[in-house]
Amino acid sequence: MDAMSNGLTRFLGDTPGRTALKLLVASFVVGVIMATFNWYPVDLLFIVRDFLVNIWETGFAALGRFGSYLLLGAGVVIPVFIVLRLLSLRR
Repeated sequence: MDAMSNGLTRFLGDTPGRTALKLLVASFVVGVIMATFNWYPVDLLFIVRDFLVNIWETGFAALGRFGSYLLLGAGVVIPVFIVLRLLSLRR
């Protein structure tokens, strides 16, 4: 039993009683702060979700700009390439 107790203490970083007390105090402090700002755990999930959706949409907007730049450049590069290839065939 002593080996299991040492393993648990090593896993928790302290004795189970002291770890429980630290978690209780930290939970109370975080609860007071969240209640002060009228935040709830589900709000944090929505914030994370909105952040990821914003990154997703911004990423696709960047890809859209990349695609439009690609098409713009291709509109010049491809015809020039074809003309140069045709001119090199005549030699």
